[in-house]
Amino acid sequence: MTEKILLKDYDYELPPELIAQQPLPNRDDSRMMVVNRNEQKIEHRQFREIASFFRPGDVLVLNDSRVIPARAWASRKAEEEKSVEFLFIKEQKPGVWEVICRPAKKVKEGDRLVFDKDLEARVIARGPLGHRVLEFNTADVLGRLKEIGVPPLPPYIKRKKGDPRFKKIDAKRYQTVYAMKDGSIAAPTAGLHFTEQILAELKQKGIEILNVTLNVGLATFQPVRTEKITDHQMLEESFCISSDTASAINRAKKEGRPVTAVGTTVVRTLESAWGESGLKPGEQSTRLFIYPRYQFRVVDRLLTNFHLPRSTLLMLVSAFAGYDLIRQAYRTAVQERYRFFSYGDCMLII
Repeated sequence: MTEKILLKDYDYELPPELIAQQPLPNRDDSRMMVVNRNEQKIEHRQFREIASFFRPGDVLVLNDSRVIPARAWASRKAEEEKSVEFLFIKEQKPGVWEVICRPAKKVKEGDRLVFDKDLEARVIARGPLGHRVLEFNTADVLGRLKEIGVPPLPPYIKRKKGDPRFKKIDAKRYQTVYAMKDGSIAAPTAGLHFTEQILAELKQKGIEILNVTLNVGLATFQPVRTEKITDHQMLEESFCISSDTASAINRAKKEGRPVTAVGTTVVRTLESAWGESGLKPGEQSTRLFIYPRYQFRVVDRLLTNFHLPRSTLLMLVSAFAGYDLIRQAYRTAVQERYRFFSYGDCMLII
């Protein structure tokens, strides 16, 4: 495996029109590039064919975290236009949330903010890069966000504020069909392609489908700003693995049955929880940064979307499939006009 540690090694040219701006009519309409590591071969398939790549007893692991409607707007007076955008990152305690605001210069410590007629907050602390801590007039901030907030789409998906054409579409489609546990501020996008029908087909074929939960936070899309990627420090993210899931994966590893991770969040969860006695269940946290030279211990196959240049996610898939093969795959994806990023097509690495 070629080892590449410079940030510039993970850049690539992407025509802007290949960045998917909206989901396809059906989740399983996506194209699926199949990257075979042993054969160094690339195939072009459809996602709805995914069951054909599994055998009875294979394990498929999903991240069941649910995206919260974490984007909302506020003003400093009830009568003013809501001109400040907020991304709700983390609940510190009931009624107190860490947020990122834009433009940050408009939000000072001590300010009172009006989100809705009965939802207000006071800025009680400030941090770097637009971070603020808000204390609300209710403990049920998440409940109110579900009424007034919108999905926290990444900035490369362009939406006008309050655009009614996409609000319902994004609320449904920027969420996996198996999402159960509120907590993410970005979707585990590799799972967006699955439908109930495809999951049923996999189960009927004898595939063991398991869940873990990693709440996608800032660490997942935190930019790398160091010239050498080895100098980059990941932010912390929390995850949970049930005893049943840990036991099932440990059995599969002992029996030589392959474990397929749906998305990079599942990879980081499983690899972070592996120890001398196997996969450890429970509530845990991770700062694991995976890049070429990493030795995988749990994950045998990976379903993932196409990732941004210079991102830690691109480094992870380069570690998994090999730097040179992933470079070839991305060049091919551009040539073949695949759709990129969150609402785009996917890649199955076997």
